[in-house]
Amino acid sequence: MSCDSNDFAIEVSNLSKTYQLYSRPVDRLYQMLGSKKKKRYEEFSALDNISFQLSKGDCVGVLGHNGAGKSTLLQIITGTLTPSSGVVKVRGRVAALLELGAGFNPEFTGKENVYMNAAILGLSTEEIDSKYDRIIEFAEIGDFIDRPVKSYSSGMYVRLAFSVAIHTDPEILIIDEALAVGDIRFQIKCIKYMESLKSKGVTILFVTHAPEQVQRFCNKALWLDKGHLKSFDRASSVCDSYRDFMSRSTTPTPEVVSEMVQESNVSNVTPAKPARILSTSLNENKFSPLDSLILEIEYEVFDISVPSLLVGAAIISSSGEFLFGPNTYLEHIEIPTTRGIHKVLYKLPKLTLLPGEFWFDVGVFSDKGLVTIDYLPRVQGFKVESEYKSEGVFYIEHEWEVKS
Repeated sequence: MSCDSNDFAIEVSNLSKTYQLYSRPVDRLYQMLGSKKKKRYEEFSALDNISFQLSKGDCVGVLGHNGAGKSTLLQIITGTLTPSSGVVKVRGRVAALLELGAGFNPEFTGKENVYMNAAILGLSTEEIDSKYDRIIEFAEIGDFIDRPVKSYSSGMYVRLAFSVAIHTDPEILIIDEALAVGDIRFQIKCIKYMESLKSKGVTILFVTHAPEQVQRFCNKALWLDKGHLKSFDRASSVCDSYRDFMSRSTTPTPEVVSEMVQESNVSNVTPAKPARILSTSLNENKFSPLDSLILEIEYEVFDISVPSLLVGAAIISSSGEFLFGPNTYLEHIEIPTTRGIHKVLYKLPKLTLLPGEFWFDVGVFSDKGLVTIDYLPRVQGFKVESEYKSEGVFYIEHEWEVKS
């Protein structure tokens, strides 16, 4: 069944973006004035012949290493960057939250930037007047709205920029990792609002390094690698392939794993957490295959309530491979979400791991795991020991049958 082109919110056809890299500033001048036959630059292809189509109402996560071309792609779609070749068609009002600092004049007050930015996004003065109070209420920056934006913290900037973007009634919302700068409570608030936009059929396109976020929030995923479109398909399929690729391409040390977690959850350095992990403990430190394992997780909720709170526990191998990571949301387990100290037990009636050293990563999250509230990598270690009887990582119940 063919799809009418008007059903697509975004169409990208044979899109490429190539930069000319000069080793010296003067070489750029020589290139302009001299012969075009002699190249005084090297070419860098940020995007190479990219093609895909997003239907109206799609929610798409963009995955890839730093330098894969993710930000370049979003900038071209929003019109802030010109492609070297190819065609991009966008249907509908676009609101974008790209790199921190874009879109606002630092010398203007927050209020002046609200009116200027909303006008750029297509709203009339009357429309901005009618939405202004809601924009300010959502941003939660108080009297700073009348101060120059250059005096804002990065978190305050994101609050105001995101609030303006979502209140312009966008048909397409584009976000490039800027939300990671805001505090955790604001991240939760933003995710809830994005869920409401998604339910109204708004097309959402956002960049993240976390495939689990894409899997939980998006119906599609787009994977870029060194400027090439590696995959564009259902979110679960692309995320599985991306994880496999990442695990094969490198095996991070424990120190690198910890650093990666901290970098991907920058907001965790703020004390303004609605909850945190207090402690973890195991019933034993050494196990045999098929022993019973019990992990006790103690956590504290600081807010009156965090309705969407969930607890997760992941088993990590000594080489850093993610083996198994369930959480209470995915398994429909209701946990206490009100203020106070609470405990949950994670039980494995039969530990199916074969001999080796393993770790637990433990965390509390919200909104289906999209927002990390507190994450403790390699917080609890344990060993599995036994006589040699099988090879691999897991012991799987099995039978042999001999037929003569």
